[in-house]
Amino acid sequence: MMFDKQDVRMLASSIFNVVTFPFTMAMIDIEYRHTSQDPDDPTIRRRTNAVMASYIKDLIFEMQMADISCKFTDTLVDEGKSEVYINGRTIPEIIEGLEIKMLDAEESCDLGKPGMVKFGRPTLDWKREYVEDVPDTIMKNAIAKVYADCNKNKIDLIE
Repeated sequence: MMFDKQDVRMLASSIFNVVTFPFTMAMIDIEYRHTSQDPDDPTIRRRTNAVMASYIKDLIFEMQMADISCKFTDTLVDEGKSEVYINGRTIPEIIEGLEIKMLDAEESCDLGKPGMVKFGRPTLDWKREYVEDVPDTIMKNAIAKVYADCNKNKIDLIE
């Protein structure tokens, strides 16, 4: 029995349920450059290079689970300050000019629910000389800003 191209296409589309996406996803490239020596401040959020690398890998995993194309590079340098580069820019460069603020109680989704009492440093407190101390809120806002910048010139395809 012989099949022509049209028969094969119909058969393949019904078997594999082919899905196409009319857009391209932005590439988020995160690089953690650091020396072999761990930071010497015991009060920072991520006290070793390994913990910081693991934290970034977890963020990469979260983005990949959301179908955001991204990759992580762990670079060992001989000397210098540790730094995280997101698409070639440092976190302070990215968040410059952003106003990051916490939600008011009326704007949050847990209004009326008992709140969790937290002890320790404020959420946005950050020792800027250590990239390992960057708060989760600031790191995620920096990644979101880079992602938005990658997509700001995107033009949707007309079907």
